[in-house]
Amino acid sequence: MKHIKILGTGCAKCKKTEEIVRNVLANDHIDATVEKVEDIQAIMAYNVLMTPVLVIDEQVTIKGRVPSPEEVRTLLLA
Repeated sequence: MKHIKILGTGCAKCKKTEEIVRNVLANDHIDATVEKVEDIQAIMAYNVLMTPVLVIDEQVTIKGRVPSPEEVRTLLLA
């Protein structure tokens, strides 16, 4: 099972990223947990400057932009 973290303080881009991730998981029946991280100190621990950030199994995969559903699907199925 994958563990996904979406780092962001609650901006529109962060919410859109979470929506895309949850839709891909549901549509493709991928078993994963999703955690929304809004604490600025926890976000800074990943050494990123811009949100949203998509972390899959503790590896930063996308930062500073909203990913496409296809991009998320590819990362989760890799």
